[in-house]
Amino acid sequence: QVQLVESGGGLVQAGGSLRLSCAASGSIFSINAMGWYRQAPGKQRELVARITSGGSTNYSDSVKGRFTISRDNANNTVYLQMNSLKPEDTAVYYCNADRTTYYRGGSYWTGDYWGQGTQVTVSS
Repeated sequence: QVQLVESGGGLVQAGGSLRLSCAASGSIFSINAMGWYRQAPGKQRELVARITSGGSTNYSDSVKGRFTISRDNANNTVYLQMNSLKPEDTAVYYCNADRTTYYRGGSYWTGDYWGQGTQVTVSS
């Protein structure tokens, strides 16, 4: 099937930067959109940034101007460059692959997939 593996989380001081990576593996034919979501303790999971296969992006208002999402379609990898981090950015960050088409058992299948999450902690 499809697996998403995230990396790059960690502890950083306010004002610092981190870069998250997420690589999708499997017999992937195409991925419609890839994105990053986050969930802080006691809160719902929320969209941080999303990028389509054509390069269109959208960001949550809270990260506009500070975070940049990019994508390597050839390697099914998505990145999130996070600058000027704030304590309120502290959360588990999850990678998402939306409408992923892959090949298995002689057929093509489509589904949505999530990574296991990576912790980002910003200290004040």
